[in-house]
Amino acid sequence: MASSGEEESVPTAQESTETSASTKREERLRKFRELHFKRNEARKLNHQEVVEEDKRLKLPSNWEAKRARLEWEVADNEKKKECAERGEDYNRVKLMDITADDAERWARKKKKKNPDTGFAGYAEAQLRQYQRLTKQIKPDMQNYEKQREECGEDFHPTSNSLIHGTHVPGEDCIDRMVDDVEKQIEKRAKYSRRRAYNDDADIDYINERNAKFNKKAERFYGKYTAEIKQNLERGTAV
Repeated sequence: MASSGEEESVPTAQESTETSASTKREERLRKFRELHFKRNEARKLNHQEVVEEDKRLKLPSNWEAKRARLEWEVADNEKKKECAERGEDYNRVKLMDITADDAERWARKKKKKNPDTGFAGYAEAQLRQYQRLTKQIKPDMQNYEKQREECGEDFHPTSNSLIHGTHVPGEDCIDRMVDDVEKQIEKRAKYSRRRAYNDDADIDYINERNAKFNKKAERFYGKYTAEIKQNLERGTAV
């Protein structure tokens, strides 16, 4: 009887196979649930990022600069209040936190009010020209009052005023315009001057347009084609 009981407690091959199959199924289900949870989490995070990106796109283009400016103003006001409570001069306290390099850079920036950053477009060039010309204007109050008396009500024209062609500029205005035009021509000549011709340079062009093209090609690809060019000149090119 004891031997028969021990034989009944020993699992059969079929039972062990079913047990391993159920274990594998439970393991797969657990992994599937984990993957499902990760997918939902990733979907939720992606949705949050899309919402945040949509909010950022709807904001003005200079929102970051405005926010930084507002934060700086809030911090600056807090420092002013702290200095006032301690009875200190805020300007002196502020200068203690500025390095010599920053102070020198700000001084140069203030001194150079209209820095020339080069040609960026015709609109920017026209604006710079307008600002330069308006800075040169020196108001003549006597001439202003004289023209005001001569024009009368037409000095401030309306839609019914007919004053086109009635204004005659004075000699001083004409001379000032001529001087300005001559200065522009002189400045333009410096930028459009022709390069000196080198008689000893190799002639590898057929006309002036081809020479300009070859110079551009040499400037961009010269270091890559130097060895090939030397081999062609020596006659050792493969």
